[in-house]
Order: sequence, then C-alpha cells, then structure tokens
Amino acid sequence: MADTTKSETIKGEYYYGMGRRKTAVARVRVYPNGDGSVTVNGKSARSYFGQSTAHLATIVAPFRTLDVNGDGYTLTIRVVGGGVSGQAGAIRHALSRALLRLNPDFKAGLRKAGYLTRDPRMKERKKPGLKRARKAPQYTKR
Repeated sequence: MADTTKSETIKGEYYYGMGRRKTAVARVRVYPNGDGSVTVNGKSARSYFGQSTAHLATIVAPFRTLDVNGDGYTLTIRVVGGGVSGQAGAIRHALSRALLRLNPDFKAGLRKAGYLTRDPRMKERKKPGLKRARKAPQYTKR
C-alpha cells in the first residue's frame, strides 16, 4: 500500500504559487480555512529546517508583511534543489505569488517588500584558465 502524506489527504480549494531562488524551486499550495500547519516535503517546517529560526521567519515573512494571521491557512510545500537558504527564499517567493492569487489586493504590500521579484543572483560559472569564477592562478615574477 502506498504511503499517503498529509499533503495528499487535504481536499478542497487551494491557491498555487511557484517560486525560485538560486537553484531552488518551490511549489506552494495555500489552503484557506486551514489549521495553520506548514508541511515541507512531507515534514513539518520546523523539522525540515531544524533549529534555524531565520529560515522559518523567511518563510512566513509575507504573512507578517501583510498583517495576515497565518493560522487560518494550511501550507503544503514541495521544494527541490539548492541549499536551505535558497529553498527558504524560493518558498517565500512562491508563497507571495500564491497569496497574490488568493487576494489581488495584497499586490502593493508584497511588491513594496520585494517578495514578488525573482532574485536574479546566481553562482557565476567557472572560466577556463582560472581556479574559480574569478580567482586566477598566483602570478610569479621569477
């Protein structure tokens, strides 16, 4: 018998958002009239991100910016790629887009906070002849 996660057992209307940061891609479903739980890849957000409260604060930042009580929403999140910081940023971006679909009046507050803009900063590629993207081998005069 297949293992069913909590995200598969939730039924009803939801609002979807996808966000990216560095190499991380997050897909968020926001269920209104929920119990306030946050599930990331089948685990609770606290167990997924560990003791890092900064990443948890990053995830719920759109709710805090809009002065919306996040306890009324259930979030199910699938995130792949990148590290934990990039994943938290991708989740924030995706959640902002989902909240925008839920209520278009949120656009001004989310835009002002910068949560709707995809952060374009990526790791620069390594160039031939160099040790890293910009670090050249040490120069020796003699």
